[in-house]
Amino acid sequence: MKFPLYSRVALAVDIPTERIRRGDLATVVEHHAAPASGGEPGYSVEVFNAVGDTLAVLTVPESSLEALRSDEVLSVRARTTAA
Repeated sequence: MKFPLYSRVALAVDIPTERIRRGDLATVVEHHAAPASGGEPGYSVEVFNAVGDTLAVLTVPESSLEALRSDEVLSVRARTTAA
């Protein structure tokens, strides 16, 4: 498992249907093993707004997540109707 449960990660892709953008923070809530056919492992992640309300719970492949780095700065954005 690349990302431990309950760790914070950044989305590496936009998810327009949920108005989620690349760089938005999420918390890992479940790990999904790769399918027997050799596919990519995945994760369920929960995305919160700035005050802690859940915006979305997503299931994404591992490649859609990025580890947070010490040289990054957190910021906030308005959740607009289009990602």
